[in-house]
Amino acid sequence: MNMLKNLRFGSPKSAPPAENSATAQGSDDDVPASGQQFAQFGAGCFWSVELAFQRVPGVTKTEVGYSQGFMNNPTYQDICSGNTNHSEVVRVQYDLKECTYETLLDVFWTKHDPTTVNRQGNDVGTQYRSGIYYYTPEQEKAAQESLEKQQKLLNREIVTEILPAKKFYRAEEYHQQYLEKGGRFGFKQSAEKGCNDPIRCYG
Repeated sequence: MNMLKNLRFGSPKSAPPAENSATAQGSDDDVPASGQQFAQFGAGCFWSVELAFQRVPGVTKTEVGYSQGFMNNPTYQDICSGNTNHSEVVRVQYDLKECTYETLLDVFWTKHDPTTVNRQGNDVGTQYRSGIYYYTPEQEKAAQESLEKQQKLLNREIVTEILPAKKFYRAEEYHQQYLEKGGRFGFKQSAEKGCNDPIRCYG
């Protein structure tokens, strides 16, 4: 996604007002459907991460957006400036009877490199950091245990942050289900449940 930045960069912004920061740092007050739960993950460019979660049986909805920053109602241009501290995240809604949080954590770990600070591949910036943002104490516990398990498998330190889910700002519509809709080159990728086709990050 760094390749798109040249189309959007403006002059650096000053620090947001305190009231913006307070609003942005509030909890995610959206409500999932009955019998379902939210989960929120940051794992680099949210396009390919979203498609990976779309394919998980029991996931009923995915949205990409921005969270963990200090600006109220940020745009993509804002978060690419590096001044808002937002992370690109995927908010996943899943049916508790059909999908476990642990299943989502497994997808999260396999979808990115959790040992690189503010970077995934060629995408560099704080918005690309690795993070698990929990909604319940049970999710927090599962996330911590999962991280400890993953650390035993790797020879580099995991830098994934585990923090409470903050206010979720839905990204611009063209970002939503970006790869399923065809991505940059118009090549649609399957979001069918259980699909194992390789994910092409930009389409």
